[in-house]
Amino acid sequence: MSSTPLTLTDTRTITPEGVHEGWVQLENGRVAELGTGEPPRGSVHDMGGRWVAPGLVDTHVHGGAGHGFPDADPEGARAVTAHNRSQGVTSMVGGLVAASPEDTLRQVSVLADLCDEGELAGIYLEGPFIARRRCGAHDPELLRDPDTAEFDRWLEAGRGHVRMITVAPELPGALELIRAASSSGVVAAVGHTEATYEETVAAFDAGARVATHLYNAMRPLGHRDPGPIAAALGDGRVSVELILDLVHVHPGAAQVVLDAVGPERLSLVTDAMNATGLGDGEYTLGGLRVRVSDGEARVVETGSIASSTIVLPQAVRNAVEHLGMATPDAVRSASSAPAAAVGLPGVGRVEPGAPADLVVLDEELVVTEVVHRGAFVE
Repeated sequence: MSSTPLTLTDTRTITPEGVHEGWVQLENGRVAELGTGEPPRGSVHDMGGRWVAPGLVDTHVHGGAGHGFPDADPEGARAVTAHNRSQGVTSMVGGLVAASPEDTLRQVSVLADLCDEGELAGIYLEGPFIARRRCGAHDPELLRDPDTAEFDRWLEAGRGHVRMITVAPELPGALELIRAASSSGVVAAVGHTEATYEETVAAFDAGARVATHLYNAMRPLGHRDPGPIAAALGDGRVSVELILDLVHVHPGAAQVVLDAVGPERLSLVTDAMNATGLGDGEYTLGGLRVRVSDGEARVVETGSIASSTIVLPQAVRNAVEHLGMATPDAVRSASSAPAAAVGLPGVGRVEPGAPADLVVLDEELVVTEVVHRGAFVE
């Protein structure tokens, strides 16, 4: 964290209120002031009219750069955050997949240490309380029914850092677990599910507030059987995740989501795995073999899509190019919207008092510079 004031001049800064053209001053790791005209004296960095956006926030990511959060390896996890940070993702919620009760506790404990260090913004458990038929890249042998006692053990191991869990609402005990999560300050998400429309509505009424990577690993939308997709799109309380890598969801289907929920309820996520940044080959995710070909990851044994291999700025570019989103809206869907969905106040926003985590984008929305805690990332 830099204590020397730094002023970024000639910016188009994306703020919660709109686009600010002028300068932004950073001090003590925070945004100090936004203004126009003559900038304050001190260290000045000319942005040349480029976009200055809040650092992106990935709330659903499992790994990258050859490492995965489920590995419970602190150095590997730091490599994942460093890889993402270098590309403009300054806040990450470390995602776990289904594992045994013992392994899950160990993983949560290790990630909690990284949260204490400020490397991660929280912990996300995508399994094990999900449906076998919609397990995707989770080992079906490790899935189990929702258990509030096990959830309580996660909370203890997580020391306040468990941020979100995914639950299939149709499973026995699901609504009780959703209520327990909500009362504990943990966001409950609906996903990897065979739930009907009515079962999904009941989950949202019980306190669930996120739909996990909409369309993927869930009962499909039917005109007489609308399922969880219609329930999520129609509920203004719910934030909707979308993996916009152009593999998981067709742009036409993504457009339906955007038209229904708007940028403030849309959370762009990557669901990225350890292969991200490394190219094609064979990898593992939660003990399952995954083959990556032309950037598309699939479970070897089943052919199911297994995570993505993109970093979040690519989703922003895809949103602008393929969905016609305005750049500020696409950025907010990858910063302030996901941060708000998982309860990270002040994160993903450029305003006085907010963390000085910024990403500089050129006209093609390619990341040119990153600021983390008030200092440029080398």
